[in-house]
Amino acid sequence: MTQRTRRTPWMRARLTVGAALAGAAALTLSACGSDAGTTGSGPSGSSEVVGYVAADSADAGEPVPGGRLTFGSYSFPQSLDPVVTQVAGSNGGTELAAIYDLLVRQDGETGEYLPQLAESMEVDDAGTAWRFTLPAGATFSDGSALDAAAAAASLDRFADSYASGAQTWNRVVDEVIVDDDRTFTVALTEPWEDFPALLTMGAGMIVAPSAGDGEDFTPIGAGAFTVEEFSPERELMLTAREDRHTDRALLDTVRFVPTDGARTQLDEIVDGQLDATYILRDPVVLADVEQAGLPGYRDLQGQGAIAFINQREGRPGEDLRVRRAIALAIDPETIARRSSEGSGPISATMFPEGSPWHGEVEGPQPDPEAARALLDEAKADGYDGHLTYVTLTEPTAQSAALAAQAMLEQVGFTVTVDSVPSVAALVQKIYLDNDFDIARGGLNLIDAAPYMRLYDGLAAESEDNASGYADAQTDALLEELLVAEGDEEKQDVIDRLQERVTETVPYLVWAPAQVRLVWSDAVHGMNRSLDGIVLLDRAWVQR
Repeated sequence: MTQRTRRTPWMRARLTVGAALAGAAALTLSACGSDAGTTGSGPSGSSEVVGYVAADSADAGEPVPGGRLTFGSYSFPQSLDPVVTQVAGSNGGTELAAIYDLLVRQDGETGEYLPQLAESMEVDDAGTAWRFTLPAGATFSDGSALDAAAAAASLDRFADSYASGAQTWNRVVDEVIVDDDRTFTVALTEPWEDFPALLTMGAGMIVAPSAGDGEDFTPIGAGAFTVEEFSPERELMLTAREDRHTDRALLDTVRFVPTDGARTQLDEIVDGQLDATYILRDPVVLADVEQAGLPGYRDLQGQGAIAFINQREGRPGEDLRVRRAIALAIDPETIARRSSEGSGPISATMFPEGSPWHGEVEGPQPDPEAARALLDEAKADGYDGHLTYVTLTEPTAQSAALAAQAMLEQVGFTVTVDSVPSVAALVQKIYLDNDFDIARGGLNLIDAAPYMRLYDGLAAESEDNASGYADAQTDALLEELLVAEGDEEKQDVIDRLQERVTETVPYLVWAPAQVRLVWSDAVHGMNRSLDGIVLLDRAWVQR
């Protein structure tokens, strides 16, 4: 009998700092490590730079079962619950995919969406009903059945959370329908051809119903590995499942460990202490990664470094003149010179040069005189010119803040830098207390599904809209982007959206995020999906 699960309503649940860390997706991404506001010469846009996947080292031979792979995490997960940990390659994505698998993966070379945990995936002619069939006899690691009802319950659990992507899910998904024991249908409110992208990340990690039994969450999934030991800040040890419904993983164990910065990550790969690692942002080290010629992939994600401008009632940013003055006063190149030796790409547009969605529309260009004139107008109407800039105490974040402070004060602002010691404190300030005028963060865009994080960061209804930005024209353009068909139609909407963003300044865009995931020559079978998540079920190490 067909069973329908309820449509998750728009609601704000009781929100803790821990939940905010999960929901504040891009902020956590950009704030955890080296400062993302790097500049310099931009990428060429060729396939050699963006989305590049290196082949395995030559003549790897037949896969060799057994052994251990040691993976250096960029931001070590604090929870193994995919609705608590913000799921991305930089923060728990690869770790959790090994435990839960993904309903769908994106082929790293072709960009095609393929069933992964699901046995099959199909969409109706209208593009609004996506039907998934689960494999016969599949079970979770506790022996319970991986059936359609369990998958639907997990998807509803995701929708009720503040996980990364949940805002988009609740906008586009009408209901999840359990068709029979093995099949379920996700019904959309409108056709969205990029919908499978959501299932390559946290939504696609199906959690067993029994995971919530008892007082504490238990990581029970249907992936290739089970948890042997988890010590936050120290180690996550996974062991291959012997009772998996499909082929056993080639590796016996996978060990994830925290890392201490990009330079150390590269050194430990070269020295053999790590077999693979995820490196983000540090432009000087990333140049050395390229020179080392390690296998792996590289990517460039738009809006890796942005500055949120609080536009809520009573804040200076409520006045468009103030927002535009801030945008015109700050030169991203100057921030780069002060904070990251002036290397790496810059971009004042949402999608940087090198992205398939990079168009001809420019972002704001520095113009101190125009900034001063706008600020003078606002002051004449009673604004005192004061701004509070919230950032981390981390050295490169401090350097960027001081550079922004100097440029803003040059045109007549008075800027107080409010430094907080941790990402949790930064999330508290921005997402819970809304206690900032400017705050450094990021909204790392995914080229394969441009609507997803643009909606999260710009839509008036989105809980991930840190700036409190609300603009009817922007919302209308986001709706156009949702239903746009084909690259040409999407590009047209994105160009018009860029024009509106440049005009209304929801936030400042300073730089994209540079991503590298690298492994040693001895590692083979790394299967990349979307957003830096790597599947390890067919990985093996040649010792």
